[in-house]
Amino acid sequence: MGFGANSRLQTAHILRLSMDLPIVIEIVDTREKIEAFVSLVDAVIKEGLVTMERVQIRLYRSNHQEP
Repeated sequence: MGFGANSRLQTAHILRLSMDLPIVIEIVDTREKIEAFVSLVDAVIKEGLVTMERVQIRLYRSNHQEP
């Protein structure tokens, strides 16, 4: 749950499942790729909040196995 841009409480209450629920998209990539993605989102999304933060990756594991 969270507050939208209009200071309305947004929840996942069962009666609101088809309405404008809050979402979070997290991406870890280069600044250039993230900015390209944000420009695509900016053209489509009319209301919302975008934050960009530097991260320090402490651990990364992949299940990818070479044949």
